[in-house]
Amino acid sequence: AYQAIRLSATPVVATHSSCRVFTPGLERNMSDELIRELAAHGGVIQINFASSFLVDSIRQRMAAIDGGVGKYLREHNLHHFDEKAMEYTRAYRREKGVPYADVRDIARHIDHVVKLVGVDHVGMGSDFEGLGDDLPRGMKDVSGYPNLIRELLLLGYDEPAIEKICGGNFIRVWEEVLRAARSEQSSEE
Repeated sequence: AYQAIRLSATPVVATHSSCRVFTPGLERNMSDELIRELAAHGGVIQINFASSFLVDSIRQRMAAIDGGVGKYLREHNLHHFDEKAMEYTRAYRREKGVPYADVRDIARHIDHVVKLVGVDHVGMGSDFEGLGDDLPRGMKDVSGYPNLIRELLLLGYDEPAIEKICGGNFIRVWEEVLRAARSEQSSEE
């Protein structure tokens, strides 16, 4: 990640990460040092909404549940996306009681990044299509965005800051990437 940030001609977006300070064992989440490096180069971390990315006790519990599912799938020679495997996974998770984060946990991650490096370097990396049943209470689908915006308002964020978080920061970086690509393309002609 450090190499990608340092070698890129444009800012980098970490599209589906959260803050490792809240989930110390989850390497996919970004450390404070890595968030600082990303921001120093104009990049954006987009907070993933997965409950297991947001709260460490949930991450640990889900790892144990997923271990039980994995054992069953191996014993029955099933792939995660086989219909029988998905049915078993849903039933097993229901039986074990899957824990969920809350929309406030997403706001907590956003607020941490803002306090660490400023509002220009954070966004939303929901991952609705990849999380299945791992989404927080109050944010099960896009209809939950008003809940998150409410939490940000309660934390004292104003409309310009929320606009940046909701997509403005990503658009800023994307425009820089497009300018660089056009410049590169025209220099090759």
